[in-house]
Amino acid sequence: MNVLTRMWKREWPLHLMLLPGIVLVLIFSYVPMVGIIMAFQKYVPNKGLFGSPFIGLKNFQLLIDYPDIGRIFFNTVYIAVMKIIVGLIVPITIAILLNELRREWIKRTFQTLVYLPHFLSWVLLSGIIVDVFSPSSGVFNQILGLFGIKPIFFLGSNDWFPYVMVASDVWKEFGFGTIVYLAALTGINPSLYEAAEIDGAGRIKQTFHVTLPGMMPIIVLMFTLNIGNVLNAGFEQIFNLYSPPVYESADIIDTFVYRMGVQQAQFGFATAVGLLKSIVSFIFISLSYLLAYRVANYRIF
Repeated sequence: MNVLTRMWKREWPLHLMLLPGIVLVLIFSYVPMVGIIMAFQKYVPNKGLFGSPFIGLKNFQLLIDYPDIGRIFFNTVYIAVMKIIVGLIVPITIAILLNELRREWIKRTFQTLVYLPHFLSWVLLSGIIVDVFSPSSGVFNQILGLFGIKPIFFLGSNDWFPYVMVASDVWKEFGFGTIVYLAALTGINPSLYEAAEIDGAGRIKQTFHVTLPGMMPIIVLMFTLNIGNVLNAGFEQIFNLYSPPVYESADIIDTFVYRMGVQQAQFGFATAVGLLKSIVSFIFISLSYLLAYRVANYRIF
């Protein structure tokens, strides 16, 4: 009996437990990839995947010649990059401030409150955001009115819409990020703070010379992993909050694919856009993973 046979007899129950997960991944992740064929077809629903005419790369050529593709690509990268940068700065700042609190019940209560939005869907949160930023009855505009500022239609203005998206996304997710960075803070050796205090460093100097350097590996890791999401500006969020007047600043690749594929029935063209985005995203994710491995020694395998 060789080594592999002995391992199989000993560990087959563990491999059997993997079977449901593997079947689900095959059904919902790999079988739908057959639809990629539509990117190279003039897809006709009643003819199906194998009856529609093959047109080669014409859908991709149409994408390159599309007049608004530059604006859509810019909106996607612009919103995604702002989310990555602000979504990195806010949880780090909050985690450092929370770490300074000495009363544990205040710290735990605050952590719970800021973590709650992470579990809510954008369908629910979009209703709250619409009410908060309403130009007629929204709390935000009423506060601005106290300072003599006229109501602003934040969700109907191309100037304000991207920033509302970034702010609302950070509000939803910074609680989760704060917990990650608080976990990183627990790994800093307390003797470093004692040594810094003996040297005369105050709390601010300790933050810059002990806390931030101690958090740097996890900061670098989170940043490099987020680079892979540079083409994911948040379909659910924007789809639930945008409208035709703000297409100029709000239309991203995912919402464009939805409109072309579902609303205008240009299935082949929409599939080509989605396929191109997936290829570029795969390249970014591979590069970010390589960067995370080189800089933070992070690896899955």
